[in-house]
Amino acid sequence: MIRSMTGFGRGTSEKDGKSFTIEIKSVNHRYFETNIRMPRVLISFEDKIRKIIGEKVKRGKLDVFVTQGNYDKEDVAAYLNEQLVESYINCFQTLKNKYNLVDDISVGAIARLPEVITLKQKEEDVSETFDLIELSLMKALEALIFMREREGKKLIEDVMHKCDLISKLVDKVKERAPLVVTEYKAKLNQRLIILHKEVEFDEGRVAMEIAIFADKVGIDEEIVRLDSHIEQMKETLVLNEPIGRKLDFIIQEMNRETNTIASKANDLKILNTVINMKSEIEKIREQIQNIE
Repeated sequence: MIRSMTGFGRGTSEKDGKSFTIEIKSVNHRYFETNIRMPRVLISFEDKIRKIIGEKVKRGKLDVFVTQGNYDKEDVAAYLNEQLVESYINCFQTLKNKYNLVDDISVGAIARLPEVITLKQKEEDVSETFDLIELSLMKALEALIFMREREGKKLIEDVMHKCDLISKLVDKVKERAPLVVTEYKAKLNQRLIILHKEVEFDEGRVAMEIAIFADKVGIDEEIVRLDSHIEQMKETLVLNEPIGRKLDFIIQEMNRETNTIASKANDLKILNTVINMKSEIEKIREQIQNIE
């Protein structure tokens, strides 16, 4: 099912005094990007979390928030990096001696330095901890995907409707296009009738001018391609796979053909119709920016 790139999902799991909550917020983005925020004690699980999300979501910018509800004293332990502490103290001593500074080193000051004291998950709890995290993550992804699919369904319905509107406008252009040459020929003949009294003219030359004009304003090829792009977009919209980038390309081609029609048609009525077509195409372009 087609998905929007906008959504939110939340999942919670709890067992034996441990609890985890994962929230995922996604918005539209040209590529796939995941930002994960979690307690440092859980940082070893980041790659696994990222991999699971990548298997379920193919496009969009995701912000993932992992929260641990509590820290059981038996699950997590604080570790002192003694080598780093010695290195800090040596640096402090160098500063003191070199710049004649007052020695005010304290336990509290050292403990607050980066990486001096860290929290680590006990090895025997790692597997059980990730099982709970994965359960929360799958619940959050399920809720996120449900919302993205629901929003995607609405987007598809709207884009389909706009494609139908564009098709009707193309039909108007088809009806009008042959009349452009006919009206040009009639106006040219009227002018020649008036001028005939004063100037002789070559009928072959007149026929050639009409043929040149017809070739110049001919938009049959552009109309055929535009019809093809509209049909291709409708076919793409029902595919059960990520289609956002493909739709981006199709809408660019639709816009290109309408611009060419507007520049070649040399007719005010066709131009006004093309303006309406471009308006609908722009609305579609905005909508598909949010399709995965």
